[in-house]
Amino acid sequence: MAQLGRWKYGLFTFVAMILQCLCVSAFDTWWNLGVRGFKAWRNPQLYVIGAQPLCTQLKGLSPAQVRLCQSYHDHMPSVGHGASMGIQECQRQFQNRRWNCSTIADDSSVFGPVLNIASPEAAFTHAISAAGVVFSISRGCREGELSKCSCSRSSRPKSLHRDWIWGGCGDNLEYGYRFAKMFVDIREREKNHPRHSPGLARMLMNLRNNEAGRLAVYRYSKVACKCHGVSGSCSLKTCWRQLPEFRTVGDRLKDKYDGATKVVFNKRGTQLKSENSKYNKPTKEDLIYLEDSPDYCDPNKVTGSFGTKGRECKKSSPGMDGCKLMCCGRGYNTFKRKVKERCHCKFHWCCFVQCDVCEHIEDVHTCK
Repeated sequence: MAQLGRWKYGLFTFVAMILQCLCVSAFDTWWNLGVRGFKAWRNPQLYVIGAQPLCTQLKGLSPAQVRLCQSYHDHMPSVGHGASMGIQECQRQFQNRRWNCSTIADDSSVFGPVLNIASPEAAFTHAISAAGVVFSISRGCREGELSKCSCSRSSRPKSLHRDWIWGGCGDNLEYGYRFAKMFVDIREREKNHPRHSPGLARMLMNLRNNEAGRLAVYRYSKVACKCHGVSGSCSLKTCWRQLPEFRTVGDRLKDKYDGATKVVFNKRGTQLKSENSKYNKPTKEDLIYLEDSPDYCDPNKVTGSFGTKGRECKKSSPGMDGCKLMCCGRGYNTFKRKVKERCHCKFHWCCFVQCDVCEHIEDVHTCK
């Protein structure tokens, strides 16, 4: 019997290694809602398929998230939209990097094995996705799309002009933050991990980066106002709380990515601390990571790297988008490309713009 047990254990280990080599992700994620057509959720007839709620049919949701989905089913289109916003912003921020936030078709982890590494890239994806949910839910409240919230009831800013009216229909960041914290974090808290375990370290890392993403939206809202008065004289204004531009949220988190802090367990193995004690303690708005990034130069199924062969680069740029760094020292090829663009545009009264189409030839460089 003991020999049979060892044989089964060996077989299990072998299968696990094969799955890893075949690029099978270690976990599914709710980000799958952002690439699987969240618009379908807006059809109320799809909430139930036969006797099974649609929530149980969705890939990527943890058991606790399925239960939340069933209680807040009208929130799911906003969650999916938030996930989609996060994915698109990630790809915009990293379009000129070796890792360009590529998604993988038919993989419910969305980004593939790259997420199995507790790297700065994984930290950013968690943060920007959590930020997307805060943004989308907060806006959904204001638009009247959600049954459990409405316009923001935040208090009047002390700096607001005393003659201006506070009370327009603002984005409900308070509710958006609370719901995003509940929905996104609950999958991390479902399991109990022992002290000093890799599972606990990754859970703590994900929770911190989720919070950094939420705060990148919540703490940077702005006041928007509408003018009233004779002929728009702005003698009176009505003001409300408004979300920041999501692009500025992405820019803020990209800066945090560039300055992310590597962390390790404390002596008790219950919390994470900076690996280098000379550095300042990371704040709640900072990103943290456990493992250094792969170089992403060559294709690697285990790390999820697609490599940079064939990627466009800029010959004269000293940055990561430059051919020297993007091509990892392999050199680059150059070819000519014909480009068409609008030109000689003129405004005609009233009211349209008419443009010609111009062509020019440009040099294009791609990594070897």
